[in-house]
Amino acid sequence: MPSPLLTMSGISKSFGATQALRDVSLDVPAGRVLALIGENGAGKSTLMKVLSGAHAPDSGTMTLNGRRFAPSGPHDARLAGVGMIYQELNLAPDLSVEDNVMLGQERRRSGLLDRATQREKVREALELLGHSDLPPNTPVRDLPIAQQQLVEIARALAADCKVIVFDEPTSSLTRSDVEHLFAVIRRLKSAGLGIVYISHFLEEIRQVCDCYAVLRDGRSVGSGDLADATNTDIVSLMVGRSVSELFPSVPHTLGEVVLEVRGLFGVSSPNDVSFDLRRGEILGIAGLIGAGRTELLRCLFGLDLVVRGQVVSVPRPSGSGQVNREGPLPVGRGTDRRMGLVSEDRKTEGLAQSRSIADNLTLSRLTSYSRFGWLNLRRRRTAVLDWMRRLQVKAASPDQTIGELSGGNQQKVAIARVLHQGADILLLDEPTRGIDVGTKAEIYRLMGEQAAAGKAIIFVSSYLTELLAVCDRVAVMSRGRLKEVRPASDWTEESAMAVAVSLNESVA
Repeated sequence: MPSPLLTMSGISKSFGATQALRDVSLDVPAGRVLALIGENGAGKSTLMKVLSGAHAPDSGTMTLNGRRFAPSGPHDARLAGVGMIYQELNLAPDLSVEDNVMLGQERRRSGLLDRATQREKVREALELLGHSDLPPNTPVRDLPIAQQQLVEIARALAADCKVIVFDEPTSSLTRSDVEHLFAVIRRLKSAGLGIVYISHFLEEIRQVCDCYAVLRDGRSVGSGDLADATNTDIVSLMVGRSVSELFPSVPHTLGEVVLEVRGLFGVSSPNDVSFDLRRGEILGIAGLIGAGRTELLRCLFGLDLVVRGQVVSVPRPSGSGQVNREGPLPVGRGTDRRMGLVSEDRKTEGLAQSRSIADNLTLSRLTSYSRFGWLNLRRRRTAVLDWMRRLQVKAASPDQTIGELSGGNQQKVAIARVLHQGADILLLDEPTRGIDVGTKAEIYRLMGEQAAAGKAIIFVSSYLTELLAVCDRVAVMSRGRLKEVRPASDWTEESAMAVAVSLNESVA
C-alpha cells in the first residue's frame, strides 16, 4: 500500500490548562477525500490550525510527501503544499481574480510583476477546476459566493498544494453550488491531491468522501472507510454513546392559535404572507436561499419594516403570567417581549462575542435580578448556571466570553436567552447550522420539550430532512411568497423542492 500523502502522528496541543489535542494521529491518502468528523469543540479546528502552521504542536510530528513538515506559519504551510479553504473566505474583495489567486506568491521579472506568467498560472488552476471561463480581471467583489470560493481553491492550486482542507465549505452555498463544489473536489481527487473535508452533514460526507477520521474531546477515536461504517456508527463515535435516533421526538399537543399573520408585506420580502401558528406547534419554513424566510422572521420580530399587513399576537389565557399586548402590532416598531428570535448569524447579530455567557443569556430580561437600579449578580449567576446545566452548555464558567465557546455551545446560549426571556413564540432561524449532529439532536429534543410546554415555534432551515422529521407542519416559501403549508407527513423532500423552485403562484 502506498505511503500517505500527509501523516500527522501523536499531535498534542494545550492552551493553558485546556488540553485541546491529545496524541491525535491521521493519514491523508493521495487521490482520496478524508472526512474529519467530530462535535463542536472536539479539536478539529485546532488540529487543522496545527496543520496550517497557525499553531505549533506541543508534541508530535507531521510528514508531507514523505518529508518532515513543520511550517512556521500559514504562508509557509501553503508554500510547502497545504491549502486551507475556510468557511469564511479569506479574499481581498477589491482585487481581481488574478491578484487574489497570486496573492503572496506573485511572479516577478526585473522587479516588476510578470503578468503573463501569472495569468498562465491562474489559467492552469482554473482549468483544473473546470472554470477556465472565469475572467481573471474581474474584481472578486463582483462574483457570487460560489465563484469566490473557486478563487480561494485556485489560489491553493497555484501554490502547487498537494493537500487541501475544506472547512464547512457548503454553509453559504445554494444546492446547485454545492453540486458544483462536489464536482470540483472530485476533479482534485482525480488529479491525485489529498483532500480533508470537514462537515456536520453526514449526507454530504457520504456524497463526496472516501474515508473518515473521528475526533472526540481532542482524541482520535475512530477511522476507516466510509463504506464500512453506518451513520449510527459514526455518530456513536462522535458523542461517545449509543445514538438510537438522530431526530428525537417529544410528544406534544397543538392548542389554540397564538399568532395570526395576514397579508404581510416587507420592503422587498415577504410578499402577501398569511398563516396561523398554534400553541405547542413547530411550524417549519423551507425554501431556497433568498426565498424570504429570514426576512419574514425579521418582520415578525420588528427588525425589518413592515409595509402593510397584520401580525396579531393572541394573549395568554388568564392567570398564566404576564399580560401581553394584543391586537395588530405596530408596523415597523417591533414586538413585545413575548417573541424571542434566534438569528441565523449568531457571530455578528445573535450574540455579543466579547461579552460573557451571563451577559448574553440575561440581557433581554434583567428585571428578575435588579432592584432600585442595582443588579444582584449572585442571583443572576445562580440562574445562568441553571440554564447552562439545563442546556448542557460546556464552558469554564458563566464569566467566559461567548467568543471562546464552540459554535454548538454558542447556539445553546442563544436559545437559552430566548427561553430565559420567557418568550411564548420562538423564532428560530437556522438554529442547527454549523453544529455537530450530537448537538443538533439536543436542539431537536429541546424544541420538542418547549412545544410540549406550550411554546409555539417557527423553525427556518435549509435542511429539508430535519424540517420533515421535527416539525408538525411545513410551509414552503419562494420569491417572498408562502406557497403551501401542509402537515410534515404530507411532504417529501422532492415535493417540497418542487414547490420551492416553482415560478407559479401556487402548486397543487
